[in-house]
Amino acid sequence: MLRLDQKVALVTGCGTVGEGWGNGKAIAVLLARQGASVFGCDLNLEAAEATRDLIRKEAGVAEVQTCDVTQAVGVKKLVDACMARFGRIDILVNNVGRSEPGDPVTMDESVWDEQMDVNLKSAFLTCKHVLPLMEAQGGGSVVNISSIAGLRYLGKPQVAYSAGKAALMQMTQTTAVIYAARGIRLNSVVPGLVFTPLVRRLADKYAKGDFEGFVAHRHKQVPMGRMGDAWDVAHAVLFLASDESRYITGQQIVVDGGITSVTP
Repeated sequence: MLRLDQKVALVTGCGTVGEGWGNGKAIAVLLARQGASVFGCDLNLEAAEATRDLIRKEAGVAEVQTCDVTQAVGVKKLVDACMARFGRIDILVNNVGRSEPGDPVTMDESVWDEQMDVNLKSAFLTCKHVLPLMEAQGGGSVVNISSIAGLRYLGKPQVAYSAGKAALMQMTQTTAVIYAARGIRLNSVVPGLVFTPLVRRLADKYAKGDFEGFVAHRHKQVPMGRMGDAWDVAHAVLFLASDESRYITGQQIVVDGGITSVTP
């Protein structure tokens, strides 16, 4: 079940800065454990190489490079490098994202633009270059990592992040319909509150650095009584990347411990 042997996965944002497991790191390692050859990228090359080394230590296959996936030239080079190394791309995971506080009045225009680039344009650019390759191969699976912030207001003033992640889900669904007859599936994984190393940075942005209080508050928000972790996200990605989900496209898997079920 859920084997990915002979498949190649391109994973953006595959590194984790700091100790622990971020979503991209867990996704890349899990896909490799299931047999995929992984080509990963991250802005932080050292973080990407740490993920690569973990995969290789487990006798998996992985290559990584640095890439700013908000830049068209860089994305083209990334896809070309993956094709040069492995000759195909069966799975594309768009995992990058970043949240900045602010509303339309308080947020600088430059921050808005940056948020749209990171959370939305990056997936547009990778799809622009990967979809034709998948079509030529006869199929593929694209999994875009969104957020429940694109579905609900969660108490944080992050209007650009919420708008970008909501748009990402709609882009995914619309493109899925267009490419359904071409053997290409596109779906979204929609994480809720996930306990990764990123939480400490979020505490600095949204809780004035009160990390312990911020963590406790996030745990209490979830009906299951705790945040999820990166492996919860990674396992949802694995399902959508695998042939077991071959009849699923244009859908969203919400991984949130029930929070959207109790949030108006």
